[in-house]
Amino acid sequence: MDQWYQIRQQVLVEGRSKRSVQKEHGLHWKTLQKILNHSAPPGYGRSPIRPKPKLGPYLHRIEAILKEDKAMPRKQRHTAKRIWQRLKEEGYSGSYTQVREAVADLERKTAEVFVPLKHDPGEAQVDFGEALVNLTGELTKVKFMVMALPYSDAFFVMAFERECTETFWEGHVQGFEYFGGVPRKIIYDNSRIAVSNVVGMTRELTRGFLELKSHYLFDHRFCRVRRANEKGVVEGAVKYTRLNFLVPVPQMRDLDELNRYLRWCVAGDLERRVRGAKTTKAELLKEDQLAFLPLPASRFDACRKQQTHSSSLSLVRFDDNDYSVPVSYAHHEILVKGYVNRVDLFCRGEKVAEHLRIWERERVKYNPVHYLALLERKPGAFAQACPLEEWELPQTFFSLHGQLQKRLGESEGTREYIKVLRLLEKHPYQKVKEAIEKALEMGAVCRDAIAQFLYPSPQIELFSLDGHPHLRQVRVEAPDLKGYSHLMGGRR
Repeated sequence: MDQWYQIRQQVLVEGRSKRSVQKEHGLHWKTLQKILNHSAPPGYGRSPIRPKPKLGPYLHRIEAILKEDKAMPRKQRHTAKRIWQRLKEEGYSGSYTQVREAVADLERKTAEVFVPLKHDPGEAQVDFGEALVNLTGELTKVKFMVMALPYSDAFFVMAFERECTETFWEGHVQGFEYFGGVPRKIIYDNSRIAVSNVVGMTRELTRGFLELKSHYLFDHRFCRVRRANEKGVVEGAVKYTRLNFLVPVPQMRDLDELNRYLRWCVAGDLERRVRGAKTTKAELLKEDQLAFLPLPASRFDACRKQQTHSSSLSLVRFDDNDYSVPVSYAHHEILVKGYVNRVDLFCRGEKVAEHLRIWERERVKYNPVHYLALLERKPGAFAQACPLEEWELPQTFFSLHGQLQKRLGESEGTREYIKVLRLLEKHPYQKVKEAIEKALEMGAVCRDAIAQFLYPSPQIELFSLDGHPHLRQVRVEAPDLKGYSHLMGGRR
């Protein structure tokens, strides 16, 4: 630019001849004319589009391939190199560069353009994402649900083992409680959790989604098929969560700790100001909350219910896993309530068992106490009983078992030991442990003695005549035990 200025100054102000300036700076005549005609370098201007004799006949073919690709999965679409290879098979003799430029030009022309949208307070968008998390030293893929509010750009995040109806429900329940209300309208993609069938613009909703809507009474809208950009705010929130909260990969003990960490992250994010906004997300969230529906009086029971029967092994199958019930409920009709973190089992309205939820497949969850009544009748199965295989008991219990077998023999000692274990059906584990320790210390190794130690020692109070002077004159004769002996003898 400095040289450009000097040349124009010499010719147009100082009046020097063009030939002398041209010779001094070593310029072509056309270059000098361009400098005199423009106050600044005009840049390179491409001449009219040159014909492409080799590629021209194949441009329509390239356009057709790109159009067909739009209906294919993104990872199975043509690259420019693959299109070039196919064109070569059809007779094209030009270079790869020409094909690559043509593909780039066509993609620019067909790229979708979007209209900026206005978002009213009280609306939300929901989507799931996935990420890797280090749980107890093992890399685990988790799903996380994001509920975003486009108006304030506030969002809620909760991680789960899997994306399913129960986690979909629980994420909504927790999200509504976090925001302190229910958004009037929520936008979703066409997940099978909410939509059972898509016919044109009509959606057939699942029973689970309708139950959630009926409880909270919010309105809904679904994106068009393969048009996730229609809920772009939550798509961005999913990406933001993954890049800012989950990088580097967090190391957590379990999902509960991970969710506490995510809750802390989203709370801190409320102090951020979005570009173009006049205030923080926390202030804008107040306007969202004013437009919310109130939370219902009762909490939504976010569990999947299933009516089934317990087997001869006293097991109930739910979500491809087996859970135990007390043996007295074998062969009974059982109602299963599957929550995100636990499974409750009911028989005739009574809760008979509770287990932590298993998220793997084809696993069995035993409660050893459920099988003790049966083992008391069949002590021979005690050593090989699967429910007891992973039961971690302190050394105190094994010491008791050994002493009982030594005193009563192997079979009867085991039966007596099972009777002691059955005390866990009605008494807390710690109290039974302390009672066994006391029994071992005193040498009273039997079920009845241990049971006595579970109850506090009775407080004996002697009757006193103090304050009752009128009772001092009462005389009670000693009983005649001969009469009792006579009765006993007569019965014989």
